[in-house]
Amino acid sequence: MEQPPVAQRTQIVFTDDIDGSEADSTVKFALGGAEYEIDLNSKHAEQFRKAVSPFIEAARKSGSTSSRRASRTARSSGPSPSEVRDWAKSQGIAVKDRGRVPDELVVKFKAAQ
Repeated sequence: MEQPPVAQRTQIVFTDDIDGSEADSTVKFALGGAEYEIDLNSKHAEQFRKAVSPFIEAARKSGSTSSRRASRTARSSGPSPSEVRDWAKSQGIAVKDRGRVPDELVVKFKAAQ
């Protein structure tokens, strides 16, 4: 006799990084060129926002220079997307004309060179 399928439920619970209670949100911030994230309950998230509020109000937005710099570096160190697309098409590999070129396709391109 065949056993009926067993249902399984996985639950992920975020824990407040300050006191171990259940967290309501993840707060992301950057300081000194490093990016951080911390899981906080609503009370601690409010305390954090109040604590940094005077500094944020006096500061100016600078944008996301680190991610722009990283993507610029990554692009310049590898083959251009158009090179990879042209090669893939010549090999009979389906590739979209727009958007990000999949990493595995770049790896195949480099291996073939």
